[in-house]
Amino acid sequence: MNALEGKAALVTGAAGGIGSGVVRAFAAAGARVLAVDRVDAQGEETYVGDLTRADEAEGAVAAALERFGRLDVLFNGAGISGRSLGDGPVDSCTDEAWDAVLETNLKSVFLCSKHAIPALRRTGGGAIVNLSSVLGLVGSEDFATHAYAASKGAIVALTRAMAIAYAPEGIRCNVVCPGLVDTPMSERARNDPQIQARLGQLQPLTGEPGRPEDVAGAALYLATAPFVTGAVLAVDGGWTAR
Repeated sequence: MNALEGKAALVTGAAGGIGSGVVRAFAAAGARVLAVDRVDAQGEETYVGDLTRADEAEGAVAAALERFGRLDVLFNGAGISGRSLGDGPVDSCTDEAWDAVLETNLKSVFLCSKHAIPALRRTGGGAIVNLSSVLGLVGSEDFATHAYAASKGAIVALTRAMAIAYAPEGIRCNVVCPGLVDTPMSERARNDPQIQARLGQLQPLTGEPGRPEDVAGAALYLATAPFVTGAVLAVDGGWTAR
């Protein structure tokens, strides 16, 4: 089913495991997709930019409009783990990690949404799908990275606020909260013996990491569901059901 036939989408974080999965899912559903990342992403149409900078976020949206003539869907998937920069519990999290994680994970969502909304208005409405995490919904002793948790929790709050603000204009804003997914960014966690031992409890449906395709399928649903806005969709193998 080509649910996005004739539509145009912009996907950020497109070089990552989840972002590249979303690019493929949107393209398979018929959309023309601009794949955006700090490094060159796979896809027929790409844009390289630092989305923590207002001019480059604006440039990404402008590039989509120039190439496609319209914008119907924005998927905000750009993000980092700040563990290598010193992210951890609040009492030990470094200032560098806090600033970098909040800027990359949260400010990029703000900037891309800010510049995409006028384009969605011109199309007559559309969808923004933001990528959060189960760690934005629940605390975890296994993943004590508090800058990351703060950034992902803020994405949930921002998405729901946007959903109410822009609903009268037909712009739907929803958020996906994955559990532990098999991506390059999660490699350290996936190979941690303590986390491996806990996965059966954390994600009881399979006891295994999810797949990028699981998250991409949720993003595609939210991008095309006409009566859904402000939703927080956990794709987590049961993590947040407890």
